[in-house]
Amino acid sequence: MGTRRHDPHDRPRDRGISRHLRMGRLFVSAPAEIKPEVISLGCRLNLAESERMRAMLADAGDVVVVNSCAVTSEAVRQTRQAIRKARRARPDARLIVTGCAADIERDQLADMPEVDGLIANERKLDPRSWNAPVAETPIAPTKTRAFIAVQNGCDHDCTFCVIPQGRGKSRSLSITEALREVEQHLAQGAKEAVLTGVDLTSWGHDLPGEPKLGALAGAILAEFPELARLRLSSLDGIEIDEQLFELFASEPRVMPHLHLSLQHGADLILKRMKRRHLRADAVDLVLGLKARRPEITVGADLMAGFPTETDAHHADNVSIITELGLAHGHIFPFSPRPGTPAARMPQMDRSIIKSRAAELRSAVSDVRAAWLSSLVGETLPVLAERDGTGYAPNYARVRLSEDTQVGDIVNVTVRGIEEGLLV
Repeated sequence: MGTRRHDPHDRPRDRGISRHLRMGRLFVSAPAEIKPEVISLGCRLNLAESERMRAMLADAGDVVVVNSCAVTSEAVRQTRQAIRKARRARPDARLIVTGCAADIERDQLADMPEVDGLIANERKLDPRSWNAPVAETPIAPTKTRAFIAVQNGCDHDCTFCVIPQGRGKSRSLSITEALREVEQHLAQGAKEAVLTGVDLTSWGHDLPGEPKLGALAGAILAEFPELARLRLSSLDGIEIDEQLFELFASEPRVMPHLHLSLQHGADLILKRMKRRHLRADAVDLVLGLKARRPEITVGADLMAGFPTETDAHHADNVSIITELGLAHGHIFPFSPRPGTPAARMPQMDRSIIKSRAAELRSAVSDVRAAWLSSLVGETLPVLAERDGTGYAPNYARVRLSEDTQVGDIVNVTVRGIEEGLLV
């Protein structure tokens, strides 16, 4: 087969048949040095799924996959930017888009001349969608952290969120399936398992007996005493069950790092978002955990400029950063997403939203700086990554010596802070 030259004026091929790629043409011959590339945007669940796609498509040849995000309009902009950049870097590759934006922004992405095809989010881990061998999806080798997607989808109806349109209803891996995946990652050298999901604390609601996330975490720890670290990604604090709370509070192999899907610090805004918690619920949870395990570090998602947000609401949003001691923050300027109730509410001026987001980021930065300073002089066990840094249990990032082996857990006595990293 001859090499295809991309013409930016050509419309994408493979637009028929539900607008997804005619997969019989994906796996094509290519020089051995040309490897497929998977570009991941957005959440940790996307990271976990991207790792599975890298392994599944190892023999795909000159293919680029953009695993997209659509949580905000900025995420969609970054997806489009990544597509254009990938096409410039690899003009002859087959460029395929999947992920949430491939469903939510399907027509717009299909109209991009750089795109050869789209694969629905729910089908991206099915080998048949890629014309790959129909077998159990292989696990990509890792010596550090393994992202394990144990839950997908969401059954809630937050007024600002478009993700259920891209991910569907909540569904869970069984405990047996999750244990099998952890075992595979451990066999490949992983030292830390990171449980991920769209709505991770809803894990188990669709399984017989409706087990809670604490039961899954407990089963993993019991089954694999050799697992050095278990970390959980973003959690809905109102759904943290008693067993999970106890594991966070007292189990040393559960990392002392809690990231909350908080969204706002003002009760009225939380109600208008149709969140299920109030400010006091988050405060009680964090204070209760820190009373049991003082080294726990807390992060959160916070949104700036939700419709009807007043100066007082914004002040509540800023103050919860200091009240909870949020050393990690994902700050999102509100952007109306198509089909959501919040998109029909009276919108705020974009300049005000931008300014308030900057204030939130500044408040998190101040808390983070004080937290990092408090760690100087401490000795921390750090899991070495491939980029010369690593993560401590509390998710502090640490610069390591050049001779540190990837995948080793090394004790580091912190001497100072350089460019936001402990050294």
